[in-house]
Amino acid sequence: MCDPAGPGLVSVDFEVFGYVQGVCFRMYTEEQGLRLGLVGWVKNTPSGTVVGQVQGPAAQVEEMKLWLSKEGSPSSRITRASFSNQRTLDRVELSGFRTRF
Repeated sequence: MCDPAGPGLVSVDFEVFGYVQGVCFRMYTEEQGLRLGLVGWVKNTPSGTVVGQVQGPAAQVEEMKLWLSKEGSPSSRITRASFSNQRTLDRVELSGFRTRF
């Protein structure tokens, strides 16, 4: 888990488009986030996308952004990912990595 306070912490919101629901995308996103030492959340939307937020050290957040854009779960087919509201943090605002409903 990331250090809750420290230099180089960032937060970013994401939305992933494509065939990303019904393919364990949220579960794999949680696992990848935890593997990278990030905190955040992930959720399906009614429009068929997956949205969420990740927070942690900038380098790991960038790695997670790449994973969300290109890899995802084994059965997913990502057409694009968008990232917004990227900002620096003095300390992380979340704990753990969770699926929201």
